[in-house]
Amino acid sequence: MSEAELYVGLMSGTSLDGVDAALVRFGSDGAPAVEAALTLPMPDGLRAALEEAIVSGTVALEALGRIDALLGARYAEAVERVLARAGATPGDVAAVGCPGQTLWHAPEADPPFTLQAGDPNVVAERTGIPVVADFRRRDVAAGGQGAPLVPAFHAAVFRRPGEDVAVLNVGGIANLTLLPADPQAPVLGFDTGPGNTLLDAWARRHTGVPYDKDGRLAARGEVHAGLLARLLADPWFATPPPRSTGRERFSLAWLEAALAATGPVPAADVQATLTALTAEAAAHALRARLPGTRRLLVCGGGARNPMLMQALAAALPGVQVETTAAAGLDPDYVEAAAFAWLARETLAGRAGNLPAATGARGPRVLGALYPGRQAPWAGPSARR
Repeated sequence: MSEAELYVGLMSGTSLDGVDAALVRFGSDGAPAVEAALTLPMPDGLRAALEEAIVSGTVALEALGRIDALLGARYAEAVERVLARAGATPGDVAAVGCPGQTLWHAPEADPPFTLQAGDPNVVAERTGIPVVADFRRRDVAAGGQGAPLVPAFHAAVFRRPGEDVAVLNVGGIANLTLLPADPQAPVLGFDTGPGNTLLDAWARRHTGVPYDKDGRLAARGEVHAGLLARLLADPWFATPPPRSTGRERFSLAWLEAALAATGPVPAADVQATLTALTAEAAAHALRARLPGTRRLLVCGGGARNPMLMQALAAALPGVQVETTAAAGLDPDYVEAAAFAWLARETLAGRAGNLPAATGARGPRVLGALYPGRQAPWAGPSARR
């Protein structure tokens, strides 16, 4: 392991709202502490190009190349800004963990694949820091889903012997990590369905703003029982873990098909129903897989939505529902911190996936290393 224990983790999820960057210091015991963090908004043009590529599933090679380069530059800017905020230099940092932006995720296809954008070469060249990137494809190559990859980090940070704990990350897609009280029991992790992706898309369509701030649109509506039942009847929700999904499945077109079969529903009621969908899908999965859970830690953008937090609490009576702030990590930056941790695991030659979560044939060291400007394997002092 290098002499420096500072890493930068990046994350841009399916909500496409921005790039999260976290500068993370790992103590001698491996415990992470976020020293600085920020969210760099996604430029409108880049966001539109990403959304078009993801929603359509087809994109010209020229457009794909531009997306890859522009997103790489945005990632590099996020690294530069978080270092400036902390008063740190590139030479202080061992590596950047950069998972990229998922454009298409098809681990069940023949052949299985997952595709991310955001050129790590641009990040390494602009910052001078080694970059660990392309985490998902090795797991898919080993027969796994390539997602979720954060359960190993959740286990390292949030697991408590003697207590069943669950962690729900609500980004564009929601994923759940189950941390059994028995330290010998396997950690499970899997996607539970849409998180913010449909909530954001519906809010943009009907209010013109990027997301439903504080759940205000949902608060004006009521859950439509018929629409909720129709959405939950999608066969995907009945598939057993390991499983993962993305916007290619849970899109506005998917919602519109359900609305066409249901009949007219007021916009605020749809938003309230989508909030209930996220909560009910997660709650059902938790009750089915780790029924003894009495504490649920929530992170991601959904942790800032009071209507969603209320819906989770209502769907899980007897469970203490709180954000990961109660356990020492800002809920906005848990995923970015996780990819800093995964970069650290890769440099140490340790596996970053959990086969019980992804379904891979075994533990695998994830990602590829893109060298910084000098001697990336000799430690940060060689790059000063």
